[in-house]
Amino acid sequence: MYNENTLNGLLAKKLLPNLQQVFIQKIESALTINKAVELHVLRLDEIHPVVSGNKLFKLHYYINEAKINPGSQVITYGGAYSNHLAATAYTCHNLGIPTTGIVRGQRPGTLSHTLQYCHQMGMDLKFISREAYTQQNDEEAIAAIHRAYNNAIIIPEGGYSSTGAAGAEKITSYINEKYTHICCACGTATTIAGILMGAAKQQVIAVPVLKGITDIEKRIIHLTNNKSLLQQLHIAGDYHFGGYAKYNGQLLQFMNQLYNAYKLPTDFVYTGKLMYAVFKLIENDFFTPGSNIIAIHTGGLQGNLSLAPGSLTF
Repeated sequence: MYNENTLNGLLAKKLLPNLQQVFIQKIESALTINKAVELHVLRLDEIHPVVSGNKLFKLHYYINEAKINPGSQVITYGGAYSNHLAATAYTCHNLGIPTTGIVRGQRPGTLSHTLQYCHQMGMDLKFISREAYTQQNDEEAIAAIHRAYNNAIIIPEGGYSSTGAAGAEKITSYINEKYTHICCACGTATTIAGILMGAAKQQVIAVPVLKGITDIEKRIIHLTNNKSLLQQLHIAGDYHFGGYAKYNGQLLQFMNQLYNAYKLPTDFVYTGKLMYAVFKLIENDFFTPGSNIIAIHTGGLQGNLSLAPGSLTF
């Protein structure tokens, strides 16, 4: 991964994630026993406190390109609480790659904890209007970036690209064929696309965390150029809790119960909703007896820092 010598040196100094720390945790409860199913969680959150979960995988090929092209710099997009921005800033900082984050909206009087962190990691923050932000993939906008930045490597928001999906496909190297179902939270659909490309014959269940997102299948076709992958996809769209980064007391209570019972930390934006959905699907007999389910923990735990103190017990 990346330049071998550089990576090994940074791993020795604990500056980059350690993929060997990933493990699979079994979740057994009265519900799974009664429904005769097995539930496991792929703990990608254990890779690293910052570049955790699916982030490093989606960045993989972009960062590799930057390392083999000296003088290049990474330009990427995100909002004020973007885990993607934080992961990119950290990785590029420790690999000596200049990076710029193009942030949605006007610059606030006080930066979010995420943007403060990005700034500390040396990321140059550029704020643009929400309207301009929606045009980030337009040819004119891309050309303007290339004019403004020499040797720019542009990473779309959340890594949403065929390159990001190809990196996410590497996640499936941890998942063998004994699992019948793979469950994952869904934002841009980049990780879901990668999982579908790398899955064997398992059904892949996407749990959207955005309200009203209706183009997931279209996104997957765009990212993979393979319409047949949709045959393995099921979209569980009723567990967004009101929309992106929305939550209520019921979700927080579930997250606390999950941690107290299994020492499994989740975040309220992605993985809390994922695990809530999985338990509800088991309860509602979506999975047939004998199913072996694996849920992918995509990290992002630092997002919980925006919650009021005491909201979570972990």
